[in-house]
Amino acid sequence: MSDKSSLSDSVQMLRIDADQAGQRIDNYLIARLKGVPRSRIYRLLRKGEVRVNKGRIKPTYRLMQDDLVRVPPVRQAARARRPMTADNPLGSSLKGRILLETKDYLVLDKPAGVAVHGGSGISAGVIEALRAARPEEKNLELVHRLDRDTSGCLLLARRQGILRELQAQMRDRHVDKRYVALVSGRWPRTLTEINAPLRKFVLSGGERMVRPDKTGKAAVTEFALLAHYLHAASEVASLIDIRLLTGRTHQIRVHCQLAGYPLAGDEKYGDRVANARFRESGLRRLFLHASALGFSDPATGARVEVSAPLPDDLSRVLDRLSVAAPESRT
Repeated sequence: MSDKSSLSDSVQMLRIDADQAGQRIDNYLIARLKGVPRSRIYRLLRKGEVRVNKGRIKPTYRLMQDDLVRVPPVRQAARARRPMTADNPLGSSLKGRILLETKDYLVLDKPAGVAVHGGSGISAGVIEALRAARPEEKNLELVHRLDRDTSGCLLLARRQGILRELQAQMRDRHVDKRYVALVSGRWPRTLTEINAPLRKFVLSGGERMVRPDKTGKAAVTEFALLAHYLHAASEVASLIDIRLLTGRTHQIRVHCQLAGYPLAGDEKYGDRVANARFRESGLRRLFLHASALGFSDPATGARVEVSAPLPDDLSRVLDRLSVAAPESRT
């Protein structure tokens, strides 16, 4: 088929069942309208083309059982000419990267360079590959997201009720999200928290950026120094442990840049000269890894702790660096 898009030919009236209730209308539409850009979905909501019980609603509206959702005809991107099959290469490779799986959720060690979902020129990501590999799981959803270049722990829910409970834990800051990063410069041991609101911007060329802005959304990150290293002409780099208290887009990268210690390999917010020197040590991507995830099991209430080891490509970079002498306290 040569058509690049398809158009549903009539308005859809969708009744919300008990398992769908509780989720935000924007997330419901994003999951249902596969291939429709998010900007288009939010425009439909803003203009009132999507209605619930005949009334206009905001993107943050939480659906209730028996709500009637009106969805207008929407042009959707056509699926790839060769639909993903159960034995798709990405899905097959992800099978060996599952860190924990229960009847309600699974935690995956996401590889770097793979998007968590399709869109913005990416035909498919982790969620599409897993759905294709597990066709019996109709309700598999991402609980949160990781940047394409970030590796590590990624949590997915296997049904809507569990998705809502885990996302509620995220909102209430009951999920412990930890990362390991290498940054340029000598990170001070006394720098243990950055509290700086962040706001998304669109540059004139269309590129999306995140910047500190007092009118932005609250963003808090905790840090702990792990080690100082020497690289390229005795310049200092720092390995840091990071805990996210909020989950804003590019939060770690922007907060580190704000502090004056940009992430190694960060092409968007990093230091070009420093990145060139990190490449001499073998770094070929962003040095950011989601190392651990802690949350409460929705069924039992027991605390769950999952960790993902530092990938080999990042470990090899550290092996090529030498540990720096501690700072003089005189």
